[in-house]
Amino acid sequence: MPTTNRQIRLAARPVGLPDDSSWRVTEEPVATPGDGEVLVQVLLLSLDPAMRGWMNDVRSYIPPVGIDEVMRAAGVGRVVASGDARFAEGTYVSGATGVQEYALLRGDDLLPLDLDLAPAARWLGALGMSGMTAYFGLLDVGAPKPGDTVVVSGAAGATGSLVGQIAKINGCRVIGIAGGAEKCRWLVDELGFDAAIDYKSEDLKAALREHAPKGVDVYFDNVGGEMLDTVLARLARGARVVICGAISQYNATTEVRGPANYLQLLVARARMEGFVVFDYAGRFREAAKELAGWIADGRLIAREDVVDGGVDAFPAALRKLFDGANTGKLVLRLAD
Repeated sequence: MPTTNRQIRLAARPVGLPDDSSWRVTEEPVATPGDGEVLVQVLLLSLDPAMRGWMNDVRSYIPPVGIDEVMRAAGVGRVVASGDARFAEGTYVSGATGVQEYALLRGDDLLPLDLDLAPAARWLGALGMSGMTAYFGLLDVGAPKPGDTVVVSGAAGATGSLVGQIAKINGCRVIGIAGGAEKCRWLVDELGFDAAIDYKSEDLKAALREHAPKGVDVYFDNVGGEMLDTVLARLARGARVVICGAISQYNATTEVRGPANYLQLLVARARMEGFVVFDYAGRFREAAKELAGWIADGRLIAREDVVDGGVDAFPAALRKLFDGANTGKLVLRLAD
């Protein structure tokens, strides 16, 4: 086993899109686990839009990453040394590993994985935080009913692509909003969305009138900004707007733009609600079991966009999230 652990640490709080100056690569000795601790070789890292918010020194649902701290990230890895009898060497686990080659973690903070049930990357996507976010955000917060029209922004991303499929499983009509003809074709032809709108080449307002003539019953928002305003204008009576994220605002260098026409919530007797997936942690196993069942019977298609490279590839791989280059769950592979 190597004796040196390479890490990515936050060097400066970025203004706008994080660039290479936001990070520094450091090395430290590989740690030895104590009682109740486990040393994990990190194999795969989850890359998520929420990471951008964690870099800002502002009040949020989770403390910001501190300057000179290892960048926060969920990961999948293999136990290489253990001080916890529950985790033998060779066990595959997931947890908050951070962006580094080896992570020393408490056994209580790790989840053992069954790679016979699903490949490792899937435990970061459809069976990981992306799947949990889609499942609870749509079913608990959005509360769709059969026959509802559900609109999803960021629909070709890790969470949005699952939200639309779960809505279809629950008997809804689903419209995805994505950037580019190829992504839109994937949503309709492979994932079974009823329609997809290419916001880069289509008039979003006109397309929503066409595809949702009776209005939008559930809007699952991953984008925010102008797109949120446009969909608010098409809400059906009693609609539910789920605020999952606002990727259009994360790298803004001016004040975050809120909804200008929020009074549409009053007109439609609608509600708009934000949620944080960690609040549902006690039910993750329940959701993973149902999601795995849907995948097994072919009703849910999971896709991972895996980028190869060591920790040095992290800055460029993260930027893929914000230029629309990925389809499905974005994962960085550090080792096989």
